[in-house]
Amino acid sequence: MNIYEKLDLKHVINASGKMTILGVSKVSKEVIDAQNFGDTHFFEIEDLVKKTGNYLAGLLGAEDAIIVNSASAGISMAIAAIIGRGSQYHVYHPFDNRFSKNEIIIPKGQNVDYGAPEEVMINLGGGRVVEAGYANMCSPKHIEMMITDNTAAIFYVKSHHAVQKSMLSIEEAVKIAHKYNLPLILDAAAEENLKVYIDMGVDIIIFSGAKAIEGPASGLVYGKAKYIEWVRMQSAGIGRAMKIGKENILAFTVAVEKYLNNGPETGYHMKQRLRPFIEKLKTIPNIAVEEVKDQAGREIYRADIEINKNYKKTAPEIIQELKSQDPAIYTREYRANEGIIEFDIRAVNDKEMDQIVDRLKEIIK
Repeated sequence: MNIYEKLDLKHVINASGKMTILGVSKVSKEVIDAQNFGDTHFFEIEDLVKKTGNYLAGLLGAEDAIIVNSASAGISMAIAAIIGRGSQYHVYHPFDNRFSKNEIIIPKGQNVDYGAPEEVMINLGGGRVVEAGYANMCSPKHIEMMITDNTAAIFYVKSHHAVQKSMLSIEEAVKIAHKYNLPLILDAAAEENLKVYIDMGVDIIIFSGAKAIEGPASGLVYGKAKYIEWVRMQSAGIGRAMKIGKENILAFTVAVEKYLNNGPETGYHMKQRLRPFIEKLKTIPNIAVEEVKDQAGREIYRADIEINKNYKKTAPEIIQELKSQDPAIYTREYRANEGIIEFDIRAVNDKEMDQIVDRLKEIIK
């Protein structure tokens, strides 16, 4: 009896992307081997945290880094660090009223729910969210007009979840932050280039360890040494509830090494794999199919199907039918209200693509 049978779980075909609700990513044998080594040996954990962070910072060209248990934990710990500014008293009393310099400015169109709201993680770190601009635009001037004596940091979200149009760039956000001697915190959880934001001068960069990097449940916070040291201090405060195990620290370190050596799947290779899948999808009636690039500009290509407006089933209904059987087929649902279903093939093999086509043929007549 395998785990699926023992626990009465569905198999899953993940055409949704690297999503937390599905366990994010598959990890390689090298990463599992490192995880196993961590599981079967002891370490001075403080030393392990410090030295793996220093090692990864060296690989990335950052001043310092720390591995945490998730990008969400990284957000909360970074916010707490900026508010506390190296105060040991703050570590033990993070919500004391004397730490009133706690306003975190975020473009309104970036205060998104990625599975949990950005503002919840900011609040958890003791920050008070101040939204700048509007749902459809945010300029450097919109950010600047919200800065007060109580502003602790500017927060920027680089994500497909966030509003893309009429939004100030990361470089512009850095310029405004540094003009007022504020740090810029960047949530780049699902992004793919680990080094580019260092070159832009971003002070604190937060990545998910389990998404593009294909590591275990983990996150990476890296950037300027002063700020990372403040983040590290939070391990004795709110970070205690977010601690990461030794096995995942070592596994993530190997995942980063592997990622830097091999990189993500190239856009060209993804398009080559997509081509036969799209041709098979085109044989299904009542839909239109096209290849689409990631809306946030990443080199990720997907197959989008648009349901004929006169067809008796809607995109949300078809999505639910895809998920209802075993294996459950999960898709990207963000544009379902427009009648569009997106298929992300990064974690899908040829056999699974054929299963998707066969299931769609059963559902769409």
